Amino acid sequence: MQCGALSPVLMLSAAPEPPPRPPPSRSPPGPGPRYGPGPEASGGPGGGALESSLRAAVAFKAEGQRCYREKKFREAIGKYHRALLQLKAAQGARQPDPGPSPAPPRLSEEQRRLMESTEVECYDSLTACLLQSELVNYERVREYCFKVLEKQQDNFKATYRAGIAFYHLGDYSRALRYLQEARSREPTDTNVLRYIQLTQLRMSRCSREREGGSSGGPGRARDVIG
Repeated sequence: MQCGALSPVLMLSAAPEPPPRPPPSRSPPGPGPRYGPGPEASGGPGGGALESSLRAAVAFKAEGQRCYREKKFREAIGKYHRALLQLKAAQGARQPDPGPSPAPPRLSEEQRRLMESTEVECYDSLTACLLQSELVNYERVREYCFKVLEKQQDNFKATYRAGIAFYHLGDYSRALRYLQEARSREPTDTNVLRYIQLTQLRMSRCSREREGGSSGGPGRARDVIG
């Protein structure tokens, strides 16, 4: 071996070390684990679905209002129901999935107000459409009025229409209660005043029938619906 030459072992030990590997990127492209803020920082994985459902609900509600103005009440009912289905889809986008998953998207205050106002307007408009039907489903009218009153206890139209529904369902005491509540908010509304008179007449007639055992059935008056 020549002087100054290194043995193979020494040559291996004297070889330069490879440069250190760079640390993994914090946000690698494509699938794989993410680091730092996840999708939930921008509304979560359901944020886009929630916003899309909200926009669709508002659009269907607007179509329902157009159909109502054109007196296409059946079409309007369908549009309002589709708007409500979109609101349910938006609420579903906020439900957490089972197992380890990102938190559901949070509603902004603007989105919360939009959801509530859209829901109230849809149920309020549905009652108006139903009352224009040839065969009115007064149980459904009552149900939708309650939906509105759950959110807006001082809603005049829902209170008045609940009174109408109870009147036609034969529950005159509750009808009078809701109609008098509506009158307290709109004392000069002629439709409310007329329904109060009709309700009081029915209550008086029912009272006389109970007392006298009369079997005559009251005739149906032509009522004003608003």
